[in-house]
Amino acid sequence: MSVTLHTTHGDMKIEIFCESVPKTAQNFLALCASSFYDSSPFHRSFPQFMIQTGSPASGGVKVSTSIYGSLFEDEIRPSLRHNARGIVSMANKGPGTNGSQFFILFAPAPHLDGKNTVFGKILGDEGMETLKKLESVEADTKGKVKGEASIKNVTIHANPLAG
Repeated sequence: MSVTLHTTHGDMKIEIFCESVPKTAQNFLALCASSFYDSSPFHRSFPQFMIQTGSPASGGVKVSTSIYGSLFEDEIRPSLRHNARGIVSMANKGPGTNGSQFFILFAPAPHLDGKNTVFGKILGDEGMETLKKLESVEADTKGKVKGEASIKNVTIHANPLAG
């Protein structure tokens, strides 16, 4: 499976690792299908590290919810690592605290291996170019994004290589 995040800076097609991390994939895809991520801001960004999103667009409080009614457990897989630009991973506040928030790496971050669930990766040059544009969005020293950067909407694809 794959999805395309249509952002204010362009599109990013993301392959979702459904077989390796089924609970995380189901949560993410269901939230995509319900338009949960539509208009969600990229609220945290650290150049040469990552950009984070996944909170509802309304309100100033950053929340993380799941389709399971509560936060859910990690699906750490040794074969899925934070080893490249474009890796997509769940944001959390410690073990068993996954919800809706996720981040996309600007660079490898091996210190996150074993702590955050990797569930996808950006596919193709267009998505990497969009990620480059997002990395250039201004943020303060605490990572709060100052410029406009958000997910406009999401398209779900059955085949990760489909257009």
